[in-house]
Amino acid sequence: MNNFPVYALPGLLDDERLWQQQAAFFAPQHAVVTAKLSGHDSIAALAASALANAPAERFALVGLSMGGYVALEIMRQAPERVLGLALLDTNARADSAAATELRTHAIAQARTDFAGVVSALTPRLLHPDHLANKTIVDVIEAMAHTLGPEVFKRQQTAIMGRIDSRPFLPTIRCPSLVLCGREDLLTPVELHEEMAAGIPGAKLVVVEHCGHMSALEQPQQVNAALQSWLSTLTC
Repeated sequence: MNNFPVYALPGLLDDERLWQQQAAFFAPQHAVVTAKLSGHDSIAALAASALANAPAERFALVGLSMGGYVALEIMRQAPERVLGLALLDTNARADSAAATELRTHAIAQARTDFAGVVSALTPRLLHPDHLANKTIVDVIEAMAHTLGPEVFKRQQTAIMGRIDSRPFLPTIRCPSLVLCGREDLLTPVELHEEMAAGIPGAKLVVVEHCGHMSALEQPQQVNAALQSWLSTLTC
């Protein structure tokens, strides 16, 4: 039996709580290890740090949102470490000018009103029906306030500075899953169709009744897709 670890890369202002449903579901066959992506302000440095603290053996690599940007950089830095790649609710493109402007404003607001930044961000992360789910909202807000405004600034700076990964996608050779919520406002379905078309043999899964935080919003559907993908990997 292939009991390799799953190395999970969280998104902006997320920590291991993002992957709590996956960690419970896949134990004990696969240990879900969450990378800490809070200490640097570039995607390349975050990837290098994640690699330095990664499981010693080869691992399945899963990244959501910002974690997907870091996952693609890990594939550039150390593809030999990775058994398979799963990109969830993310994007292979560089930041747009409009997105960078919004991030810059949010960084400025976070200096004096971080709670306001978090409150404004949450509705953009979730399917409208899930905004009434106190359990999900509480997890998102708790993760954000644990990490705080300085981590927010570093992570947003890293996101703004990311490169366009689309030219790199055809070089990815491991089994790959591309997954997103049908109602993901931040990284819509068409961006995932683009990634899946660019990665040889990649499988695209669109999760219904789901926004950007698929691992929390629809864990059963996400776990089923991850399980199917993991079953194709061998050490």
